[in-house]
Amino acid sequence: MNAMAQLAILTLTTIFAAAAALGMTWLFLRGAFHLMQPASASRPHSVRSELVQGTRASASQFVLHR
Repeated sequence: MNAMAQLAILTLTTIFAAAAALGMTWLFLRGAFHLMQPASASRPHSVRSELVQGTRASASQFVLHR
């Protein structure tokens, strides 16, 4: 009887520890995703157009040197 009680306590403790680990992992993952969000959703258009123009220039240089 004592062995069955110890096995039951060990099983319940293991289930509780697995649930706690899963919950903490889920919370930490949500926190990491929250921290990875950009600081602002709106970006200045000048930065974006400069990026596009720079990409076009580097693409044209790549085509010319091929």
